Amino acid sequence: MNEVITNNRQKCEAALAALRQVIDPEIGLNIVDLGLIYQIDFDEGNKIIFISMTLTTQFCPMGESISNNAERTIQESFPGDTIKIDLVFDPPWNSECISEQGQKFLNR
Repeated sequence: MNEVITNNRQKCEAALAALRQVIDPEIGLNIVDLGLIYQIDFDEGNKIIFISMTLTTQFCPMGESISNNAERTIQESFPGDTIKIDLVFDPPWNSECISEQGQKFLNR
């Protein structure tokens, strides 16, 4: 799995724990173990959380739902902060992004 890049490891762990509640409905695996979260940064002064994430395909029919659920989940965990999600497709997602735990869940 790709390691998530962050500027605040402690807050990042809390954000990742929250994002593990967001499930890709087509695959049934959470978006963290699926490897969809690339970067999380915290602008402490302006109370903004920036999340760079991807989808399994650029034309994922559930993409809007997944990113909206991610934003809502982070907002619940960090009330008062502004959440900015950037969907990126470079580098493209592939099955090697799935965590070891995710691989076990998918019986791979």
